Amino acid sequence: MLGQHNTTTSDLKTVSSQDPYAALRYSDFRFYISNTFLFSASILIQEVIVAYELYKMTHDPLALGLVGLAEVIPFVMTSLFGGHIADQKNKITIMHISLVVILLGSVILYAAFQPGIYNSLSQTEHLIVIYSVFALIGFAKGFYSPASSSLKPFLVPRAIYHNSSTWSSSFWQAGSITGPAIAGFLYAYAGLTNTLLIVIANFVVCWILLGMIKTRPEMARITTPIMESLKEGFRFVFRTRIVLYAISLDLFSVLFGGVVALLPVFAEDILKVGPEGLGLLRAAPSIGSLLTMFAMAYYPPTHNAWRNMLIAVAGFGIFTIVFALSENFLLSCGALFATGVFDSVSVIVRQTILQIYPPDEMRGRVAAVNGMFVSSSNELGAFESGVMAKAFGTVPSVVIGGVFTIVVVTWIYFRSKDLFSVRLS
Repeated sequence: MLGQHNTTTSDLKTVSSQDPYAALRYSDFRFYISNTFLFSASILIQEVIVAYELYKMTHDPLALGLVGLAEVIPFVMTSLFGGHIADQKNKITIMHISLVVILLGSVILYAAFQPGIYNSLSQTEHLIVIYSVFALIGFAKGFYSPASSSLKPFLVPRAIYHNSSTWSSSFWQAGSITGPAIAGFLYAYAGLTNTLLIVIANFVVCWILLGMIKTRPEMARITTPIMESLKEGFRFVFRTRIVLYAISLDLFSVLFGGVVALLPVFAEDILKVGPEGLGLLRAAPSIGSLLTMFAMAYYPPTHNAWRNMLIAVAGFGIFTIVFALSENFLLSCGALFATGVFDSVSVIVRQTILQIYPPDEMRGRVAAVNGMFVSSSNELGAFESGVMAKAFGTVPSVVIGGVFTIVVVTWIYFRSKDLFSVRLS
């Protein structure tokens, strides 16, 4: 099932699981992570500037949460089917088509914020346009995400899956740093519409990078009915305990412990640092993640994988509480930096688990299940944050989320002690 150069004996002999740059020695993997970097940066630039504009327009944290809800509903509705398609069709073609749809959404936003159109629309009409575009993006990501996740294992030999997880996560985090860090400055100095033009251009480059990947995995021939095929992905996850618990930890930590959706509120009303400060707040956790991931290319966290996973998620919850209670900008950035450090460990462990355990013919569906419960938790978490902030206030809602994360880690610890002996490398 492995595509092209990854199956040759010479390839398998030349890689070393101890080489920190092993995965980067494969050209298709380099194109893949370059696309990952640019895609994540562009998506986040767009999210940051539109969220900031939306909060300036409404001054309502619930409006920010509804952006996440608008994106997650179509994502959840389509991702399982997207995983089914990813197992049977050309993964890069699926990603190309999905990118075109996402690009269309950016073009609609660009048009909607042109002065003539902007001034002619009421606030309600603006909200309808914004939420509709994010729903369109969520629909496209429901196909893009499982295709992308299931493509990655075919780009490198199995012996260096943990290394490829480290580097793909690092490049994703690098995009997560670059996007938010420059978004506020682009918004302040280039303007909203010019920044959206940059995002559009970046998506075009992503489309080109994907076309440069030569590996074409064999497509599975799934003969079972579609509903049964989708159920197979769920059954695999729920009967493979390490996969189930890894997904659950990330799901609940991001769903209840995430603060990203409320950062415009902290930047504008609590810390009073404006769009430039918002960019730094958004970038801080990703800087922590990126620096940690580079270190983990040399010292992978997969030897005592499950112990490291639990410690990492607990640390994430603790520093989320520190951020919520901070009234100092530097301390707030430091707390967010620490959440990124801990999050990077859990991401690498989980991604390595998801590369090692699923069989090739089921990778798309397992990736889709993971996407439903983890990737969608970012958007559901944004909605949950908005609702909780509306009900209890911004700071108390974030404290509650951090405490709940620690409670979940404690519960899973007592149910998964047998997994402490698992070695992923």
